[in-house]
Amino acid sequence: MSTAKRKTVSLVLGSGGARGLAHIGVIHWLEENGLEIKSIVGCSIGAVIGGIYAAGKLDEYEQWVRSLTKLDIVTLLDLSWEKGGFVRGEKLINTLIGLVGEKRIEDLPILYTAVATDLWGQKEVWIRSGSLFDAMRASFAIPLFFTPFKWKGVDLVDGGVLNPVPIAPVCGDQTDMTIAVDLNGPAASPAEPMDLSASPAPAPSPIREKINRFISRLAPPTPVPVSRDWGAYEVATQAVDAMQSAIARQKLAAYPPDVVIEIPMNACRVLEFNRAAEMIALGYRMATRTDFTTSAGRRHMS
Repeated sequence: MSTAKRKTVSLVLGSGGARGLAHIGVIHWLEENGLEIKSIVGCSIGAVIGGIYAAGKLDEYEQWVRSLTKLDIVTLLDLSWEKGGFVRGEKLINTLIGLVGEKRIEDLPILYTAVATDLWGQKEVWIRSGSLFDAMRASFAIPLFFTPFKWKGVDLVDGGVLNPVPIAPVCGDQTDMTIAVDLNGPAASPAEPMDLSASPAPAPSPIREKINRFISRLAPPTPVPVSRDWGAYEVATQAVDAMQSAIARQKLAAYPPDVVIEIPMNACRVLEFNRAAEMIALGYRMATRTDFTTSAGRRHMS
């Protein structure tokens, strides 16, 4: 048996809605190829996937998210009639707590940072202690969609507003390399369809059935109202994607990691979590195509 020391990694998981399910495929590839994740920083969906991985529950989460249907996604959207956003996000967080259990960041076995945005102070907030799920909820509070999350008296929204690929929090890590996953990469050309051949899907398990039953209990007794202007929100998300892509390029230039894995920004829409199998496969494939052999490359791979 080889006694070679495994390379340690600081992993930065970017924001991008359902495209972030590609983070799962990237993590699988890193683990299969002997890279040890010692530190995770994430914003928005990256904070969710990173936190669940740090809590040791990524397999359970993957089994659940692979089973999601469009109806399940609608069921999880607890509409808010406040002016701050369409969705409260409490059902989603309660579902994740039911899957993972209550966790505190300081008790996790690896370093974890969730990045959010102080809406009124116009600055990044790095959450490194306290409730894991409070940190997730603050970090994924997409403006207009989710209501802001009040944390220590401050209104926080999605960390991707100011920093879609937050490298700076890992700068002090004592790891061998920093790997960033950017979900706002160049759009894939329609003439070059993405190869989504996947690693095998997990076999059905009691955990998957348990979570599906939990979801069914959350179903509203009456149809979910559809009077909101979702078309306007779709336009807004496209604008935000374009803005975040530009910000991500600037941040990656300012804080260049060793490796950047790019996921095309048009891989799927923000709420298409029912396409989990495709996105997980895409993340795995993009990691496979990345050259990890160049030392301290400060390089862009896709």
